[in-house]
Amino acid sequence: MTNSAELLNLVEAFVGTEVLVVGDLIVDHYIWGGVNRISPEAPVVVVDVEKEERRLGGAANVAHNLCALGAAVSICGVVGDDLEGRELTDRMERMKIDTKGVFVDRSRPTTIKTRIVAHAQQVVRVDRECRLPLSEAFQESISAEVRAQFARVKSIAVSDYGKGVVTPLIFKRLEGQAGINGVPVVVDPKDPNFLNYTGATVIKPNRKEAEQASGMKIATRDDAVGVGHKLLSLWNTDFVLITLGEKGMVLVSRLDEYSEPVAIDTLAQEVYDVSGAGDTVSAVFTLALAAGGSPRHAAELANLAAGIVVAEVGTVAVEKTELISRLREFAV
Repeated sequence: MTNSAELLNLVEAFVGTEVLVVGDLIVDHYIWGGVNRISPEAPVVVVDVEKEERRLGGAANVAHNLCALGAAVSICGVVGDDLEGRELTDRMERMKIDTKGVFVDRSRPTTIKTRIVAHAQQVVRVDRECRLPLSEAFQESISAEVRAQFARVKSIAVSDYGKGVVTPLIFKRLEGQAGINGVPVVVDPKDPNFLNYTGATVIKPNRKEAEQASGMKIATRDDAVGVGHKLLSLWNTDFVLITLGEKGMVLVSRLDEYSEPVAIDTLAQEVYDVSGAGDTVSAVFTLALAAGGSPRHAAELANLAAGIVVAEVGTVAVEKTELISRLREFAV
């Protein structure tokens, strides 16, 4: 790892840095309980419910992570005309996240992922969602709000969960404006939208997504480097950051000054749940670039933050104090 003093200074620079999040807003709904019997009606377990909670998911979880790290956050997306959508928006506003770019689309529900968890193990997930692209009117509204934000934001995180917000039109408008203003755009990609992201600054697939996009398998880090170089060409992007779970991350670039690939070992001490880890990586990487960090420094901090969240069950945000504490553990 880079000298921890440099990374600590970068984390301190997070405070007040302005970042825009664009993408699919999701409610992560958890039903927690225990299992003591099998249903007499079918060969399934019966979960005795102990508690329920709703957390910010998808692009909203990216925004939550950014906020917890001290950034000044704006967000663009849609919610349904329902209780869940109002609660999601209210929670973000209470965190001081700017929600002027969140629009109510009465033609679709707010996306909800309900996870039933028993004894820290996910039993089943139930999704309520619409995956159709937004109407042209909503695409234009979001594009206009994105354009209005460019004068002040330092970077943009695009969180695509395939729920219809990150359309080719919105991304083309976003990428074009970013090119004019020199604002880095970091994309968390999703199949089948892989061809939408041409021209982004950084694209951050996980192993499965990288394999799907490239048509190549990844068994080793060397494989990941080869896949990364193929994706650099496919996406016409400056950097590809491939997250590899227990094998850490690989960062590759087509820029001369970053010609050598960077392999980063995982720093996770225990892994209980990977839900939301990709959101944390996107948030930390995007914010580190916005605060003036190098891509390598951004990847190292993102890797460290991911190691914190996978030790928790469910989607959680990394607090700035947690990241600093973990950095000091690895002080050199």
